[in-house]
Amino acid sequence: MSGQFGTGKSETSGSNAALSGSTGAEGVSAATPLNVSTETLDADLRKSIDSLPRRVNDQFNNLGDMVNFVIVGSEKDVQAALDAANWHVADTGNKRAVLNALMDTAEDKDYLAMPMSTLFLFGRKQDFGYEMAEPIAMVASRHHFRIWKAPSTWNGNEIWVGAGTHDIGFAKDKRNNNVTHKIDPAVDGERDNIGSSLQKTNKTKTLTYYLPPDPVQDAKNATGDGYHSDGRLLVIILQ
Repeated sequence: MSGQFGTGKSETSGSNAALSGSTGAEGVSAATPLNVSTETLDADLRKSIDSLPRRVNDQFNNLGDMVNFVIVGSEKDVQAALDAANWHVADTGNKRAVLNALMDTAEDKDYLAMPMSTLFLFGRKQDFGYEMAEPIAMVASRHHFRIWKAPSTWNGNEIWVGAGTHDIGFAKDKRNNNVTHKIDPAVDGERDNIGSSLQKTNKTKTLTYYLPPDPVQDAKNATGDGYHSDGRLLVIILQ
């Protein structure tokens, strides 16, 4: 099942239908069809993607969310594209989150940087975490992802590896019985939501689906929630 998947025709991911009608902040709709390239990815880029870990892990080395997208571009260009797509950098600690929430409340602003837990890839924590949500629903529901800079490059461009999920409520953490966010098990919807949001910025050159060797299709995240996928990564090459 490895290699380019679905080339030769225009594609709209079936996972878009799973989130039909739902929108994130600034009206980004997960149901917006992606303009997916039918060109086969460069062999060197495929080789780099094939070597990537398939899943992230928590601090106890429990395997968790799947790697489901890749962005190719410089750190500056990646940050500019995500900013243009109305993604917000997530807080990394509760203390900072509380302070920011108090400051934003005092200034009558909505708080859009809820803290995000630390996960690991390549033996280190995420380089950046981003989230998107309607402010009123931020506590229970949000679109979010973590990205790590890969150790390899392609044509002199940095490769950023991402794991995105959609929080839809709360659940019991199977590790410690604490309360944690519950994810939408159809994780391909968040992969496509990320692609759709970036596509609207006109800062993308191509978006391509790619099915790597040993794809993740049914698994559980680090807190015990099950999820399913068609196993494809969305490869986003910036302008």
